[in-house]
Amino acid sequence: MTGRLETRRLGTVGYQDALDLQAQLVEERRRGQIPDLLLFLEHPPVITLGVKTRNNRTNIVATDAQLMESGVAVFETGRGGDVTYHGPGQLVGYPIFDLNPDRRDVHRYVRDIEQALIDAVAAFGISADRVEGLTGIWAGNDKLAAIGVRISRWITSHGFALNVSTNLAHFDLIVPCGIQGRGVTSIEQLVGHPVPMADVETAVEAAFRAVFE
Repeated sequence: MTGRLETRRLGTVGYQDALDLQAQLVEERRRGQIPDLLLFLEHPPVITLGVKTRNNRTNIVATDAQLMESGVAVFETGRGGDVTYHGPGQLVGYPIFDLNPDRRDVHRYVRDIEQALIDAVAAFGISADRVEGLTGIWAGNDKLAAIGVRISRWITSHGFALNVSTNLAHFDLIVPCGIQGRGVTSIEQLVGHPVPMADVETAVEAAFRAVFE
């Protein structure tokens, strides 16, 4: 990585529009036209299927009628991982990083994202951690952030989804990340009061700079 990291706060972006934007930025990063970027955004309600579950909707427990009633779309995507949910009140982060030449390690990259998120939520008094054998960060038995990345010739895209004030009831439409027996939580639920999205973005940006720069 170059050591220079630029953050872009995009507000609410449709999922397909975000896919198209990432594809464009990955090519620009590959050509050296832009620095490493960290995109912050929120998505309208959407369920996404990773490469593990392409053409397999087993972990979507809601019917098509229930999804339509809830206003939740479904997308198949090129990231790693299983099924997850994105929606308002969730901070989605898409790093467009060049891991060449000294960070070409997929496992390390995912662990570094986890560490940055653990450090970021600590700023709000939340003690989160990893769970062995699982990806993401957890507060006790409940998932606080999901991670699903794509790396093409060591340029990254996709990334993480951190629940800030997310409608957690929408996770009942799926088996989150295909993991049975665990719940989902949010920063708001853990601290007991609303937390401004801008404050979370600032904390995550600082944590990413500390880990990656």
